[in-house]
Amino acid sequence: MTTIPIQHYLFVAAAIFCIGLAIAITKRHFIGILIGIELMLNAVNINLVAFGRHDPERLTGQLFALFVIVVAAAEVTVALAIILRVYGRFQTVDPDEVSELKK
Repeated sequence: MTTIPIQHYLFVAAAIFCIGLAIAITKRHFIGILIGIELMLNAVNINLVAFGRHDPERLTGQLFALFVIVVAAAEVTVALAIILRVYGRFQTVDPDEVSELKK
């Protein structure tokens, strides 16, 4: 059985991170920005698991990846709640059109 070198994992993770960053910067609505952030978090998870596989005696990479998944789930929950409140108030999900956040 051949093993995949760690450089391949890092290259894929860097590509996914760059795609996520481009999406988060260029999208014009909150959901697109949230998707870009999730892609960046998944790229970090790929790096953590790759380094965890590189050193099989320790499970720190996999444990950190689980922690990132839990944080990402909480982040999505809070972000979607905020998006729903903004949409209810301003009737739009375009961040450029939301100019005030007061009562």
